[in-house]
Amino acid sequence: MMTRRDVVVAAVAVSVTIAAVALADSAGYPLMGSTVFNWTDLKVVPMKYGARRDVFMARTPMLERLDCHITTLNPGEMPHPPKPHDGEEVMIIKEGTVDVTQKDKTTRVGPGSIIVAMPDEVQGMHNVGTTPATYFVVRWFAPGTLKKTD
Repeated sequence: MMTRRDVVVAAVAVSVTIAAVALADSAGYPLMGSTVFNWTDLKVVPMKYGARRDVFMARTPMLERLDCHITTLNPGEMPHPPKPHDGEEVMIIKEGTVDVTQKDKTTRVGPGSIIVAMPDEVQGMHNVGTTPATYFVVRWFAPGTLKKTD
């Protein structure tokens, strides 16, 4: 037999769930399901440092936001000076040679290297090779970690 307390607990649980879904929907990011992104279908956007391919920026069932883009740096270029980033990131070097700055340390890496960067730590990328350097960036925000200005 259900008590009045059971009904109140159920009503609160339903209200919180509805509010959470409404808040997530109001974030402005579509909910992404399983999908495939073909390299040849990605739009190449020329940038002063090289090029950028935006892959996705969406919510997932477990994350407030999941981003992916691909940057190509021309020799000697960087997308920006080293600076703190929000979100956790993984970068995978596809081609080229880059110096990766994290906090006060710089490391030279090449194809196949994987870089992990934590939120609010200074980081930067600089193509030190003689050919273009391309890397994939995947960045994510757990629920409650997305800054309102982002």
